[in-house]
Amino acid sequence: MSNGVRMYSAGPLSVIALILLIGLVILMIPLLFLGLVGVAFTRLGFSWIAALAVVLLMLFGSFVNIPLYRIRRDMIRVDNAALPFADAANPFAHQSAWETVVSLNLGGALIPVAVSVYLLYRATSVLGMAILQPVAIGIVIVAVVAWLATRSIPGYGLRAPLFIPGLVAILCGLLLAGGAGLSAGVTAFVAGTAGTLIGAGIAQIPRIRDMEIPEVSIGGSGMFGAIFLACILSALIA
Repeated sequence: MSNGVRMYSAGPLSVIALILLIGLVILMIPLLFLGLVGVAFTRLGFSWIAALAVVLLMLFGSFVNIPLYRIRRDMIRVDNAALPFADAANPFAHQSAWETVVSLNLGGALIPVAVSVYLLYRATSVLGMAILQPVAIGIVIVAVVAWLATRSIPGYGLRAPLFIPGLVAILCGLLLAGGAGLSAGVTAFVAGTAGTLIGAGIAQIPRIRDMEIPEVSIGGSGMFGAIFLACILSALIA
């Protein structure tokens, strides 16, 4: 070709190899993420298989909501300017409802609480009952911060900040336990999970009546990301 520029055409095998390489990279990213998270959980005393099982149960359990009770309201507001289309990110958006179902999320509430109880049981057998004091203080601190930072949006639901509960839990673990280690990791894990559930979920129940949405999931949408990150971040300082 003129000006010394040469052009090559890729054969069919090269195209297939490129597609396979892209597919492999896309597949490896979530596997690498699960591996790193699993390694983080092993610092809390889990085996690698048990840690991976906990992570997968939390992720898949986030799609399961267990209904607890219903909040019935006497009247609802109707927005004449509201569009008849649901928000793609939230199918309940702009849909006022006569009652709200309060649910408990399996992956964002029940499983983290069960893991917290297990970690506390193991920690007290190794470190003694003294660990309960920093854990209790950490839960209160994280709960207060989560309660102040969580927004209740009418027509949408509860929105907890993604990183704040986990970062506050890490600070509580490091400061209350006197540095990194098993005590700090357990303190941060329990404070991050229980504190977020209390502050961003349970303490927000009085506001649910005014949100006019069909369902509110404690530990689910709007809270799961904050709780999951709190679990991961706290495991890193163990």
